[in-house]
Amino acid sequence: MTKIGFDSEKYLNLQSEKILERIDEFGGKLYIEFGGKLFDDFHASRVLPGFEPDNKIKMLCKLKDRAEIVIVINSNDIAKNKVRADLGITYDQDVIRLIDVFRSYGLYVSSVVLAQFSQENDSAKAFEENLKEQNVKVYHHYAIKGYPNNIPLIVSDEGYGKNEYIETSCDLVIITAPGPGSGKMATCLSQLYHEHKRGKKVGYAKYETFPVWNLPLNHMVNLAYEAATADLNDVNMIDPWHLAAYGKQAVNYNRDVEIFPVLNTMFEQIMGSSPYKSPTDMGVNMAGYAICDDEVCKEASKQEIIRRYFKALARERRNGEEPAESVKIDMIMKGNGISVDDRRVYVAANKLSDERGCPAAAIELDDGTIITGKTNDLFGCSSSMILNALKYLAGIDKEVDLISKNSIIPIQDLKIKYLGSKNPRLHIDEMLIALSSSAEHDENAKKAINQLPKLRNCEVHTTVLLAHNDEKFYRKLGINLTSNPIFKDKNQAH
Repeated sequence: MTKIGFDSEKYLNLQSEKILERIDEFGGKLYIEFGGKLFDDFHASRVLPGFEPDNKIKMLCKLKDRAEIVIVINSNDIAKNKVRADLGITYDQDVIRLIDVFRSYGLYVSSVVLAQFSQENDSAKAFEENLKEQNVKVYHHYAIKGYPNNIPLIVSDEGYGKNEYIETSCDLVIITAPGPGSGKMATCLSQLYHEHKRGKKVGYAKYETFPVWNLPLNHMVNLAYEAATADLNDVNMIDPWHLAAYGKQAVNYNRDVEIFPVLNTMFEQIMGSSPYKSPTDMGVNMAGYAICDDEVCKEASKQEIIRRYFKALARERRNGEEPAESVKIDMIMKGNGISVDDRRVYVAANKLSDERGCPAAAIELDDGTIITGKTNDLFGCSSSMILNALKYLAGIDKEVDLISKNSIIPIQDLKIKYLGSKNPRLHIDEMLIALSSSAEHDENAKKAINQLPKLRNCEVHTTVLLAHNDEKFYRKLGINLTSNPIFKDKNQAH
């Protein structure tokens, strides 16, 4: 059974109380910069078992009578068609998606900010028209020469003062974005400038789940975050400002620590004095207080580090890149006694592959049972393994054929003769379609297909890199996949 290490209900209560407390501290209005994902936060759910992927948005729903959402997008990202790697959609498409999702939860999206806007950016202007057709207010913010270091210019009528003032009506304003570098912090500070010029008392806070500030620097949860952001060159570190002010250690990451003196000066210029003594002070994250089983979270985080390592290796291999991200994660692993052999499915899959001399896969089910599968004439190793796992879960003897060979051969012929495939073996989606067809007249096949939900959150390792088809279906099934950075066919194209 999956072990729980995190109390989501406690977290939701603590987090909402902390934000309300921060609103009161600033006299009744708070701009809060939301980092990370507001929903579908699967990294958090993997390293903090019990954390629900949509916890943040659930927490906002507790505050929705007092909250509104402003989405920021960098206009240059629109022009460049910047894509979210995890979703495969452009940033402007993601803004539309975010608006729809927030509204589906009953949350008020008041406006969209086009950061670094210019009249020459036709893509941004077209996107603005699209938003207006959907009755979304749009504001323009502009690039400021010398940002963020030219503070006299930034905090002036020629800096933040040129930005359009965002009309807000709630005492909690959530500033979010489709990805990093969108301009969330600059939008918050610009609003602080405009609000204070109008004589209004407002404050700023930052909400990011990771790194968890009140866990040790080398805690597995924080190390997992460092592994997850290895491609960004983020490094977790002790907050020196917090240590100097309070004599207590707190964990932050390098970018927030490096920018704090600049932010502090901006606060002083805008508000008369800075409300914060450290970048950690700016945060309102309460995740560390909701951990109910530290050992469970440590083990889950260790497994996440290994997964990140294999994903980095796979990406570098597919793209023909020099190892950089994988080397960083490897250093984290070696420095903290973590080995790939700590991933049970890695050991099982490679053992079978070595014994049989062919690609193999292994899955760890919720009860700890490991089921394997290898490539054969009919199925790839993933399809074979999933079929074996479904048989096990349904209590069906592994020798029973759930899909007749006679029904598979026509599919293989179709692939080779008419669809240009060189691989006749059935991929996961093809195998499942064939199994569903069998389920119409075979009770065992029906029992097997009904077990699919039980594969969610299971761990899988394959000894070769998979076709995008199979990788996509692992994601659809909610399975955590890793692979050896090896192409099945040495001539296989990237």
